[in-house]
Amino acid sequence: QVQLVESGGGLVQAGGSLRLSCAASGRTFSSYAVGWFRQAPGKESEFVAAISWSGGSTYYTDSVKGRFTISRDNLKNTVYLQMNNLKPEDTAVYYCAARGARWATMRENDYAYWGQGTQVTVSS
Repeated sequence: QVQLVESGGGLVQAGGSLRLSCAASGRTFSSYAVGWFRQAPGKESEFVAAISWSGGSTYYTDSVKGRFTISRDNLKNTVYLQMNNLKPEDTAVYYCAARGARWATMRENDYAYWGQGTQVTVSS
């Protein structure tokens, strides 16, 4: 069982940066792949980024490539999403999710454990 808590969201102007954190409980978190997803008002949830258990493999949706970086510190049981050059279209609730497997996917249904979400709002 893994419990996830996101933090780091907030209000930022376009072009600014935020770093989201996903803190996990559970001794085996280092063997879990983790993904970030987001949902904007009135829109479906979408994949943002994911990272394998070791951090050796990362994946991004095209719209955030070159701007967002996912990383993890398994000693701290934490996954990060560094978001730079934020745009108004990045406004959404961001969720981290974990799956009981070492390799990440971009499919929401592959992730069994979810955090409560953190709001990111980018003003123009």
